[in-house]
Amino acid sequence: MKLNQYEEIKQGEKGAWVSITAYLTLSAIKLVAGYWFASGALVADGFNNLTDIVASAAVLIGLRISQKPPDKDHPYGHFRAETIAALIASFIMATVGIQVLISAVKSLFAAEHTVPNLASAWVALFAAACMAGVYIYNRKLALRINNQALLAASKDNLSDALVSTGAAIGIIGAQFGLPWLDPVAALAVGAIICKTAWEIFYSSTHALTDGFDENELSSLRTTIAKTKGVKTIKDIKARVHGNHVLVDVIVQVDPELTLIESHRISDEIEHRMGRKHNIMSVHVHVEPHEIVENMLLNAAEKQ
Repeated sequence: MKLNQYEEIKQGEKGAWVSITAYLTLSAIKLVAGYWFASGALVADGFNNLTDIVASAAVLIGLRISQKPPDKDHPYGHFRAETIAALIASFIMATVGIQVLISAVKSLFAAEHTVPNLASAWVALFAAACMAGVYIYNRKLALRINNQALLAASKDNLSDALVSTGAAIGIIGAQFGLPWLDPVAALAVGAIICKTAWEIFYSSTHALTDGFDENELSSLRTTIAKTKGVKTIKDIKARVHGNHVLVDVIVQVDPELTLIESHRISDEIEHRMGRKHNIMSVHVHVEPHEIVENMLLNAAEKQ
């Protein structure tokens, strides 16, 4: 059975809670093990997970707000709270990524390097495996319910798996007299985190400023143009509202059609958009086709 939009958002809360639980558990393990085994990389990774709890909490709050029904101030609902949550997550990821880069550069030029216990590498690898599992779970759930906030959270999960992997590489490298391997791995991981943060930031701001993919808009136009009774499309606009798409279209039909027949064409457009593109909010404005033709003829005659 297909879930409605509010049930889908409710499902997304499960992913946020999985992330928060994983971060709370792993940050505690990493901090204790890091101090016990004298691993600075593991300690830094533990504090990184503490900041990730804030990002996951922001996603959870955004999902909760999105479930509020439409009101006087928000006639379209509160679905964009999801996009704002994703935007906040991108800021937190960027902050973590920059911190990792700064820490890596400092470690690279440090005069002395402490060799941590090899057991700390196994802790880091265990944490990386756990976060990889959380990433897979959240990504599948986000794609199934088409939730951008949870998808952003899943990318944060992947970044944390990479950070833990980088920490493990550095710890293992230190055992073989390669202390520089840790900061080099951290530099690569920090760059990946910053790149992911930028991608989430770009997509979130693009949606919040009513940007829409041109290719997808062209696909919507093609579907409407193929609807029986539609002569031409005068104008079409679309925007993202949370995990939903809102479409406004002006179509031109035969001026001899009755109101009932024109209304049937509008219903058919809405039906086709929902069936083919899973778009449930379509506003169709119908105009007689000859009006445009007469306007063009009059303009030509005046010239």
